Amino acid sequence: MPANLPPQYLKAELEYRALANPGDRLEKLRELYRMLPKHKGTEKLQSDLKQKMSRLKDEIEGAGPGAKKQGPSHRLPHEGAGRIVLVGPPNAGKSAILAALTNAKPEIAAYPFTTRAPQPGILDYHGVAVQLIDLPAISPDFLEPWVPGMIRSADAAILAADLASDDVAEGLDAALDRLAAERVQLVGELPFDDDDESTRHVKTVMAATKLDAPGAGDRLEIVREWFGTRFPMLPVSAESGEGLETLREAAYHSLGLLRIYTKIPGRPADRTKPFTVPIGSTVLDLAREVHRDFESSLKFAKIWGSGVFDGQSVKRDHELHDGDIVELHAT
Repeated sequence: MPANLPPQYLKAELEYRALANPGDRLEKLRELYRMLPKHKGTEKLQSDLKQKMSRLKDEIEGAGPGAKKQGPSHRLPHEGAGRIVLVGPPNAGKSAILAALTNAKPEIAAYPFTTRAPQPGILDYHGVAVQLIDLPAISPDFLEPWVPGMIRSADAAILAADLASDDVAEGLDAALDRLAAERVQLVGELPFDDDDESTRHVKTVMAATKLDAPGAGDRLEIVREWFGTRFPMLPVSAESGEGLETLREAAYHSLGLLRIYTKIPGRPADRTKPFTVPIGSTVLDLAREVHRDFESSLKFAKIWGSGVFDGQSVKRDHELHDGDIVELHAT
């Protein structure tokens, strides 16, 4: 029996997919459940919604099913279109970057090891929400035991280089070596053919911080000489704001995603909350993201964007480009 979902339900589901905050997502799921027609054709969907609501409740309460309430948890639920971690040696300016790029308000101090727990924030890139997490500093003598696992869970990383320190290159080398010993490799480009399943490679951009510090220009040249061929390098100052928007853009693009806007026939496109799909995705891949029913019922799509005429009809296997507007047509 088909689900025959009403238009207002489909609209609310689009709104749910665009939300990043767990509390907001839980409220929208409850709204979806209330709106869902209750009959045999929606039994599977009813069950899915209940499971999602249960998982979100556990996340909001800070523990999974059966978890003990002893001590702080360093596990964070994934939010947004991807997860990026901020890593680096002590006092490298990671917390200042987090505060400058997101809505988070971490403790920022001039002494090292200020960050002792994961500090999350949401980075916004043209309507796409990305989770950005500041992690404790990494040094030869100290590494929080849970940090490598958190980096392994990330889709990308920002490696902070302290241009106010004369030992900036040595500090970076020490942090990278310590992570390598934990089988975590930060890389500028992911290896094309990686047979070592025990090592996690994480795509990384380097943020050369404190660009306004005395002597920063000379240290930047040293960092470029040591690491310029290994990582994309972006000089930034959280104090003046220089380079931050370039870093925001580079961080988003490190995720390898496309922003796709959808529209309902006869209405303007919704440019406030794009869908995100991996580079190389097709119209059919987008349809799966919008709603599971589209996978079997999708007939064709109309597209406004790169390499097509405005409103051109395309088939299900048409490859999408960043910023495309897509109007899905089902049977």
